[in-house]
Amino acid sequence: MEDKQAAWERLRQLREEIAYHDRRYYELDQPVIADSEYDRLFRELLDLERLFPDLVVSDSPSQRVGGAPLEKFETVQHRHAMLSLENVFAEGELRDFEERLSRFLKDAPRFDYVAEPKMDGLAVELVYENGLFVLGSTRGDGRIGENITRNLRTIAAIPRRLQGEDPPRLLEVRGEVFMDRAGFHKLNEERGNAGEPLFANPRNAAAGSLRQLDSRLTARRPLDFYPYGISDPSQLGCATQLELLGQLSALGFKVNPLARFCPSLAEVVGHYRHLLAMRDGLDYEIDGMVVKVNSFGLQERLGNKARTPRWAVACKFPACQATTRLVAVDFQVGRTGAVTPVAILEPVAIGGVTVSRATLHNEEEVRRKDLRLGDMVLVQRAGDVIPEIVQAIADLRTGSEIPVAMPGLCPACGHVLVREEGEAALRCVNAHCPAQRLRSLIHFTGKSGMDIEGLGRKVMAQLFAEKLVTDLPDIYALTQETLEQLEGWAAKSAENGVSAIAASKNVSLARFLSALGIRHVGEVTAGLLEERFQTLEKLMAASREELLSVEGIGEQVAGSISDYFGDPAVLNMLHRLRELGVEPSRANVEKTELPLSGVVVVFTGTLAAFSRDEAKEIVKKLGGQVASSLNRKVTHLICGDKPGSKLKKAEELGVVVLDEQGFQQFIS
Repeated sequence: MEDKQAAWERLRQLREEIAYHDRRYYELDQPVIADSEYDRLFRELLDLERLFPDLVVSDSPSQRVGGAPLEKFETVQHRHAMLSLENVFAEGELRDFEERLSRFLKDAPRFDYVAEPKMDGLAVELVYENGLFVLGSTRGDGRIGENITRNLRTIAAIPRRLQGEDPPRLLEVRGEVFMDRAGFHKLNEERGNAGEPLFANPRNAAAGSLRQLDSRLTARRPLDFYPYGISDPSQLGCATQLELLGQLSALGFKVNPLARFCPSLAEVVGHYRHLLAMRDGLDYEIDGMVVKVNSFGLQERLGNKARTPRWAVACKFPACQATTRLVAVDFQVGRTGAVTPVAILEPVAIGGVTVSRATLHNEEEVRRKDLRLGDMVLVQRAGDVIPEIVQAIADLRTGSEIPVAMPGLCPACGHVLVREEGEAALRCVNAHCPAQRLRSLIHFTGKSGMDIEGLGRKVMAQLFAEKLVTDLPDIYALTQETLEQLEGWAAKSAENGVSAIAASKNVSLARFLSALGIRHVGEVTAGLLEERFQTLEKLMAASREELLSVEGIGEQVAGSISDYFGDPAVLNMLHRLRELGVEPSRANVEKTELPLSGVVVVFTGTLAAFSRDEAKEIVKKLGGQVASSLNRKVTHLICGDKPGSKLKKAEELGVVVLDEQGFQQFIS
């Protein structure tokens, strides 16, 4: 076929025909042609595209075969955060979930739900513009993921073009990429025959396949996809989760047939038992069931916590368990000095993963479980992830077992261990303890810290052992010449390392604070501090009272921050970082002016129409701040029934006082 116009028309026909058969095969499980006939159509399409490469379009089925390798993945910022889910592990906790919903929404009607299998895969976001798949990314940290569009295009179950005459202008679909059991076992068999390392489980195989820089490798992996939601229900005009799943199916997505509408919590529990009973017989692995409030209107009212939505939970299945022997106990020193006992086990396979170590948490846990060296123990992967010892099997003891003894001295530096009041953990309080210093350095450069590419755990251990990096400023004093001299480094890797270090100098204040590893200051608290103080200098100068005025920060956190910035060694370290060019600043986030911007609210008394949590959430969504105590920055006091002493103090400070009716008018 030499006529380009005729080739274009034939390619259009082939794309439509192959898309039709893909839907019949992958989504409806009702193929109408033989595999050989489908292969003939596909070969014809590939042959025509080879003859006319400029006629290849992004939604062509040929894109499933992948393209040339990339050097690295670009990052993608999600328009709406991809939140995690709170886990529950028993039917009783499902009832607790519904009780929390009812407390938050005082006037809520009877809840109904949608319950869906929790796929054991990798969460992704697919962006469609005017019906065409244009961008795909990993969940990442919830706000920023990796651009894996080319790899996702190789998955047959992901439509490259949405079905229907009038697709939405923008649609951001969230779902799970996974690998079924048969595909996983076949892939591992092929890898074993080729002398390649095996994947531990289907989830690892799916994640590894999606993160290939060469999309042609991804195309050869048996990956599948189920959608579970979209970033913004208004994109499709849906009122409920159930309606959304139906619309996604109409647009060409394969929706999990085991998703169920449950008009009450009793039906939710029943579906949980049903999925648990059929778990091992499914073609793919699931590790629980996701329960969502069906109404998007109620979801909007319930809102989100820092990392999870209030309107959904993941009800995890009982963890996989196995029996093995407790051989020894190792004691690890964390970056805060806490000493954690870790069980050394005879290796045992649990849920497709070989387990040889398990956390023992603290001395109290060891004593409560009466663990002894030589015991046969029941081990599980808690939530199917973190190995832990459930119990010792006392009936199998021979009398030769030895009780586990906690150390009196730090295993890293020999300093006397102490137990602070109210804490279960033993702690090394030696500020110069090498184990603490190394773990602090690893945290600083790691994913939860500055995320400096190339400076992972092993590299930091090497730099620490060589005494090239003993404190945070030493990282920024490293040179390419120094790194090139080290074992395992070459000119290019040294150049990349120094470049990554330099790139981390201009970082958001929240990320910098999180990287410092201040006790009790995680990512969420760091974000609150950035929002309130905006610069490191203002935060360092903040009084304890100013810290306590930040909603979400209590005595313990405020004390930890004050102590940290009151330490002369810390001040010297921060001064050296500044001299080396490390300049954290408030993230430049574009925000529209919201109605309550600049308003600081304190609540007192009991509200009739709102729970306290819902009222606070409304203020925050409208751009206001919520404080826990009155000070001169508070602009409004909202008084419910029995307001207490805050009312009198507000009048003395000249704060605007609103009753509940006034509050409702204020927010509307």
